[in-house]
Amino acid sequence: MSAHIIALTIGLLLDRIIGDPPTWPHPVRWIGSFISRLTNLLNKGGHRKGKGIVLLFAVVGITFSAVFALTYAAYNIHFIVGIAVESILCAVGFAQKSLKDAAMSVYQPLVGGNIKDARIKLSWIVGRDTEKLSESEVTRGVVETVSENTSDGITAPLFFAFLLGAPGLWLYKAVNTLDSMVGHKNEEFHEFGFASAKMDDVLNYIPSRITGYIMLTWTRNFSNKSFRTRLRGWWQDAKKHPSPNSGYLEAATAYQLGVQLGGRNTYKGITSNRALMGISETPLRAIHILHTIRQMHIAVFLFWLWMMVIGGVLRVIA
Repeated sequence: MSAHIIALTIGLLLDRIIGDPPTWPHPVRWIGSFISRLTNLLNKGGHRKGKGIVLLFAVVGITFSAVFALTYAAYNIHFIVGIAVESILCAVGFAQKSLKDAAMSVYQPLVGGNIKDARIKLSWIVGRDTEKLSESEVTRGVVETVSENTSDGITAPLFFAFLLGAPGLWLYKAVNTLDSMVGHKNEEFHEFGFASAKMDDVLNYIPSRITGYIMLTWTRNFSNKSFRTRLRGWWQDAKKHPSPNSGYLEAATAYQLGVQLGGRNTYKGITSNRALMGISETPLRAIHILHTIRQMHIAVFLFWLWMMVIGGVLRVIA
């Protein structure tokens, strides 16, 4: 087993157990600060699509090069040092514990009857207005967030870590951070952030579909529908989502839990009607948050296992 496979596995375990201590400096903040400075410098005047491409290559190139140089230097000292450094770099790039903690911060006041606090905690992790949401709508917000970020925050970084080690993971994280900061379809960013948004779509294409399929086939099924019905519904409903990738996660969760996701959201008072996914066999309740967290952990483990098996097969063939 190569050193970087050992490192990413250790990193995945560290993230599951420890997560990101709040007092530790986080590379995403550094990347975000760099993006902000370049955006202020470049996002003005004409040729904004071209300037957005410059931003993309600058951020991705510097991030990849910095992580590659750090891991290369560490392995040159000793392979144990290299594994230790790469493990930490991988651990801070995953989001298992932070995603679980964010979901539980909403779940706990929700089951305790404190809907007001649950709405506030939900507003920390979603962009939609939360002040008037019911218990089912608060639950929907958490379930959709955990589902989508199972790929964005864990399996997609894991996929690129398998391919290219910690530098590959942070290449993905750089693109994902760019998309979250400038990949908006508004007047300010629709041209400047175009390249970043498209690159994020490309990088998430394979991991999102693999993760969604794993969810649908190997996590616990609470639905009364047959696998064939759920598989067909998943494939059809996933394409209704405005994101070319997120729908494959949310639709898989909807069909596995026997609930319906999507529907009416408001953003700063502006209504957005999302396509419905899944079949409502049972109303959304707080317990579905726990089911979604368990689904996330199972999907991540199986994704890791799949990558290990595929990697082993390719080594034998080579």
